[in-house]
Amino acid sequence: MPTLSWIIERLLVKPTEGTLTDVVITADWRCNGFVQSPTEAYSGTCYGSCSFAPPTGSFTPYNELTEQQVLDWCYANGVDKSAIEANVTAQIENQINPPVVSLPLPWVPPVPPAPNEGGTEPSAPVVVTEEAPVVTPEIVADQPIVSDAPAA
Repeated sequence: MPTLSWIIERLLVKPTEGTLTDVVITADWRCNGFVQSPTEAYSGTCYGSCSFAPPTGSFTPYNELTEQQVLDWCYANGVDKSAIEANVTAQIENQINPPVVSLPLPWVPPVPPAPNEGGTEPSAPVVVTEEAPVVTPEIVADQPIVSDAPAA
């Protein structure tokens, strides 16, 4: 079972709404999931936005809001917590046990890895650490120059 966490990433605020100030009108939320196996890490995520009607009852000043309070508003205003968590969990389960895989074509023989100089293991990728020299083309007399570039 993955470890799930919910976060609020951003709040959109109306500076004034009637007599109230700094009224939250939209919250951007994200649900993250994570599983660590002995050999690999798997993760999934789902995000969205939730808009709110202007408050009619009690009002919490912006600087006193908590993340959990805003998440609870999201859940109460259409964000289906259970469905989102099921989606994130399915993303992770599909990484661990893919429902569809791509196999090599059966009629194409596999290409063995190239051996390195001293053995049978493939060599490490080549890393270029210096800038490659600039090569200027040699002009051959009496040969037309062919180019797709417009003439200057």
